[in-house]
Amino acid sequence: MIISLSEDDLQVWAQMCVSLWSETVELFFDERKQGKFQNEFLYIVEDEAVAFISLSLRSDYVEGTKTSPVGYIEGIYVKPKFRNQGIAKKLVEFAKIWSAEKGCSELASDAEIENTDSQKFHNKVGFKEASTIVHFTMEI
Repeated sequence: MIISLSEDDLQVWAQMCVSLWSETVELFFDERKQGKFQNEFLYIVEDEAVAFISLSLRSDYVEGTKTSPVGYIEGIYVKPKFRNQGIAKKLVEFAKIWSAEKGCSELASDAEIENTDSQKFHNKVGFKEASTIVHFTMEI
């Protein structure tokens, strides 16, 4: 069963977020407080939250897309003992429906270049790689 995140679920959701984004979780929480990401959903098995998906609508340019807005998977996580049971695929199917209901005709996501497990997952559930980008910065 997939449900919208409620105030009662914040702690279990936050624990899963830390597991997914250990280095950048503070940034994600800050962006959520600013109202950027308010579309979090939990996957429940026998009254236990075992997975989540965080969705957004992006109206800025999204690499490889042709339309706007685009449904965007900001994060998807399944607790280790519940993996390989089709839960993440069900969450992606949910994301497709959610995005279509919001007027989108495309769904996008991303993965860090070193996160080969995420890349394999994205390919397995039907995403096609749009590009590979290396970002650069310089202090001035």
